[in-house]
Amino acid sequence: MLITRSPLRISFGGGGTDLPSYYLKHSGFLIAAAIDKYVYITLHQTFVPELIIKYSKLERVRSVAEVEHPIIREALRLTGIEAASLEIASMADIPAGTGLGSSGSFTTALLKAFHAHKKNLVHPADLAKQACEIELNRLREPIGKQDQYIAAFGGITCFKFNEDGGVEAWPLKISEETLFNLEDNLLLFFTGYSRSASAILKEQDDRSKKSDKEMIDNLHLIKELGRQSQAALEAGDLHEFAHLMDVHWKRKKERTSQISNRQINEWYDCAMTNGALGGKLIGAGGGGFLMFYADDKARLRHALRSKGLTEVRFRFDFEGTKILNQ
Repeated sequence: MLITRSPLRISFGGGGTDLPSYYLKHSGFLIAAAIDKYVYITLHQTFVPELIIKYSKLERVRSVAEVEHPIIREALRLTGIEAASLEIASMADIPAGTGLGSSGSFTTALLKAFHAHKKNLVHPADLAKQACEIELNRLREPIGKQDQYIAAFGGITCFKFNEDGGVEAWPLKISEETLFNLEDNLLLFFTGYSRSASAILKEQDDRSKKSDKEMIDNLHLIKELGRQSQAALEAGDLHEFAHLMDVHWKRKKERTSQISNRQINEWYDCAMTNGALGGKLIGAGGGGFLMFYADDKARLRHALRSKGLTEVRFRFDFEGTKILNQ
């Protein structure tokens, strides 16, 4: 049995500038971090002349063309796997639709498994590029590229999305002390809501394609906040980084009314009056996880737990998409 895993991610600044509708005209920049919560794919050669595919549904089909799951179908096509007699199954530490980039992690883990099955070596940049080819080009999802790239690379990574479609990636130049403090003082809380990132990002994508001035100006500012966040983190100024997250969140909410709601705003305000120095909702918005930076972690935990939110503790992942067993 072959097993691959791909990390989920949190965003540190610049999210939204990784959509082609923005970066193909203006270039994009963001910082993302992979965390030790994963999507897993298992691949098993069977003796049955069919494809057995297990996710939230069970599929048993005779050909790739019959596969209903769009990402699995296109990944099989892209990697040239035509023969049946395979069992494919997926599982994850965190549910989909919660803002941690699960779709990109799923696609990279799936491609990694298929390449390993065919005995192909694949570089993280190529893995991410292929995942983007499936989700953005073949399936026409109105999403960005950060999820696929941070899942493939891992670590805390800066990404520049160029106007020619190319992507540059390099590790954030952060000291060990700052890294440990960041890991210790960032807290994730699940709102209890899940949502479709594509539905929320569609408005941004449509307005960007029309060169809507308000949207483009907002994304210009978000990109600049990403660069300022890089400078703060590399200087070890975590309080400034927390402040920038707060500014980022306020500006992000201006893009569309779907990003937040009264309940999320109440939880955010509660956190900011109970030890949080800054924070934001992770992902496209509308639900998922709230992330905060806090020096007084015990006070913040108590306040948000009393509101019914569940904390998910995490560490950073520096391995990216990998094979666990072959």
